[in-house]
Amino acid sequence: MPTESKRSHFFAHLARMKLINRWPLMRNINQENVQEHSLQVAMVAHALAIIKNHHFGGHLDANKIATIAMFHDVSEVLTGDLPTPVKYFNPAIKQEYKKIEKIAEQKLIDMAPEEFKDEYAKLISQANHTDEESFIVKAADVICAYLKTLEELSAGNREFEIAKKRLDKILNEYHSDEVNYFMQAFVPSFSLSLDEISQEEM
Repeated sequence: MPTESKRSHFFAHLARMKLINRWPLMRNINQENVQEHSLQVAMVAHALAIIKNHHFGGHLDANKIATIAMFHDVSEVLTGDLPTPVKYFNPAIKQEYKKIEKIAEQKLIDMAPEEFKDEYAKLISQANHTDEESFIVKAADVICAYLKTLEELSAGNREFEIAKKRLDKILNEYHSDEVNYFMQAFVPSFSLSLDEISQEEM
């Protein structure tokens, strides 16, 4: 028989990811929350891992990476989504925010039932991820932000022009085969209409 479970606020906190809007300082035509963003990042990270394994000699656990990506922003249920211009305003602010992020991650891990803490720590604490896993998740995060800029620009929202240029530069500087593959194979479709992406090839 399983032991009697104690009450935990862990999943009640995670459920609030849907209440945290991204891009808080910018006018959005389509508002995006952290929960839906995390699902997209998980899908893209999974794809990047598969691409690396199939084409570029990788030996990554794509399912593990997808799960890490699902949890990559969970600390924001405690910290909120700090706008990028603030977060990276200078090295000191960036360093302090990283400290706050680690504290928030640990607080969430501590909310999990005792017998599950180690399992969730492997997913939530960035210190427990390999450099390769962290890169794939970060690259997926940037790709998804880039896709958001494409969607907003396609809808006529010029607010995202500078963000697109900044993210484009970051992605190019990765010099990553799997990132380049994804950008060439999948990203162009995001600038097409529904009729165009639904049209069958002759």
